[in-house]
Amino acid sequence: MAEVTAALVKELRELTGAGMMDCKKALAACEADMDKAIDFLREKGLAGAQKKAGRIAAEGIVDTKIADDGKSAVVVEVNAETDFVAKNEKFRNYVKEVALQALASASAGIEAFMEEPWADDKTLTVAQKLSSMIAIIGENMHIRRFEKLNAEDGFVESYIHAGGKIGVLLQVASNVDNAELHEMARNICMQVAALKPLYVSRDEVSAEYIEKEKEILMAQIKNDPKEANKPEKVIEGMIQGRISKELKDIVLLDQVYVKAEDGKQSVKQYIDQVAKANNANISLKKFVRFETGEGLEKKSENFAEEVAKQMQG
Repeated sequence: MAEVTAALVKELRELTGAGMMDCKKALAACEADMDKAIDFLREKGLAGAQKKAGRIAAEGIVDTKIADDGKSAVVVEVNAETDFVAKNEKFRNYVKEVALQALASASAGIEAFMEEPWADDKTLTVAQKLSSMIAIIGENMHIRRFEKLNAEDGFVESYIHAGGKIGVLLQVASNVDNAELHEMARNICMQVAALKPLYVSRDEVSAEYIEKEKEILMAQIKNDPKEANKPEKVIEGMIQGRISKELKDIVLLDQVYVKAEDGKQSVKQYIDQVAKANNANISLKKFVRFETGEGLEKKSENFAEEVAKQMQG
């Protein structure tokens, strides 16, 4: 049986909002399996509303680059050790160069990308250019990931939040390409940055996901004495209602549009409004959202210990 460590308990608490002892019991019951422990807490009604998300810790920035014709774009993440370096002009300019390289790249993954010739100096590979920048800046750096979107029948728009903490790309299919549609697309990119949807539309949500949620909700109801004895038809209606409410949180088109004046208009209704005003056919094809450091754990450092070690050295 895997050991239930304090670090695992702390991580589960951060992911679910459940109490420390409840997290410890859940991990013990699930043999330290994090995903099973999260489901265990949800079934017991002990997990908070927080969705699973990697710990946001590593420093660096996310940047985007759109092609001149607006038909393609890329989002990249480059990590550094400290926030100080992440704000450094040399570092930020280098990340822009990485984005430009990635936009032109034919590589499908980061490993092949790192072996490409560096665009501004063919005597270097991308990896060798990174090494030279590490030497110049004096801090370890890492090109973590990139993703491209291509729109043959429309355009791609982007948004950068908080100086590079979050980057979003959005692929729009449309028979019209004008300033109003680009403004709409940027607004929706802001929506994605702020509310973290998982899907564009309900069509993308798998049947397996829905069934898993139904199982968890049924377990929650059975564990609640006030609800467990309700008629089966009533329970089924409760489950359907809760799933519908959850989908409104995770499906972009179903979310309430953050800039809606009445606080009720959905993203789909906003798009339909813009489409009608511009005599356009508009559909959202895909979005990509990168948040700096998501899924990475920052190295914990004690400044006093660091100074002491340097003095002893």
